[in-house]
Amino acid sequence: MALMITEECINCAVCEPECPNGAIFEGEEIYEIDSDLCTQCVGHFDEPQCQLVCPVDCIPLDPDCLESEEDLTIKYQNLTANNG
Repeated sequence: MALMITEECINCAVCEPECPNGAIFEGEEIYEIDSDLCTQCVGHFDEPQCQLVCPVDCIPLDPDCLESEEDLTIKYQNLTANNG
């Protein structure tokens, strides 16, 4: 399951550089997460780094992007295979 950023986002930008997959970007009004790139940090870290640094706790799981740990691992492998 990918993560999402809710309307509570204060645009502090601390999450963007923490994403190892480059999934977080500045949207029109708030930061957003590209679900095609989000692996919840599977393959990189034990827990999502964006959630750890978010000062307003506005990065929950995206209920529209249901993925198992296995799906996230496969996504991570595909992303890293294409990058190097």
